[in-house]
Amino acid sequence: MKQFLLGAASVIGLGAIAGFGYIQSGGLDFAADSAHSDGVTKLIVWAREQSITKQAKDIVPPADLAAAERIRRGAGNYEAMCVGCHLSPDVEDSEMRKGLYPVPPNLSLSAATTEIPRSDVRHFWIIKHGIKGSAMPAWAKGGMDDEAIWDLTAFIKVLPKLSANEYQASVAASEGHSHAGMAPEPAAQQPVQGHSHEGHTHSHHKHSH
Repeated sequence: MKQFLLGAASVIGLGAIAGFGYIQSGGLDFAADSAHSDGVTKLIVWAREQSITKQAKDIVPPADLAAAERIRRGAGNYEAMCVGCHLSPDVEDSEMRKGLYPVPPNLSLSAATTEIPRSDVRHFWIIKHGIKGSAMPAWAKGGMDDEAIWDLTAFIKVLPKLSANEYQASVAASEGHSHAGMAPEPAAQQPVQGHSHEGHTHSHHKHSH
């Protein structure tokens, strides 16, 4: 038994040394246009979900999460803050999303069509705290308070049930990009000119906070 343990320790030690050497040599590719190996991806996903589950376990959703007013307010913030990465009904991809790795989940699709776990508490935690090593920001650090995050969570919950027209109507009925903790933009600020490249033209619109 002792020899077995020594052998196992030696194998683990050699593996750690080899792994360190591989990383130090620059062999681990961090380019966003190439994927991790299946093993690395599974390890990252497993560690991420274990962490989220532990840290979100004591979060209790508000009783009025399904309230129409919450959903209405959340629609405008989703359009302003999320749609470029997480898409809207009948939109298959976006310029930004194509260049991201890992690719953000399409939240307009039903949970049955994706492998990403979904729950109100999980969405709230991720919106609030973000995800390291991805393009998902911690919106609370940007000034978004819990109530606004729950509004956004409420909208994400109903998003897969909306048609493209219903989505646009929800955004139109909202207050736009509006949530507590964010200072209003100066009234005299001039609109930024759009940029174009390779057939893409983009216009940037001001948001009201």
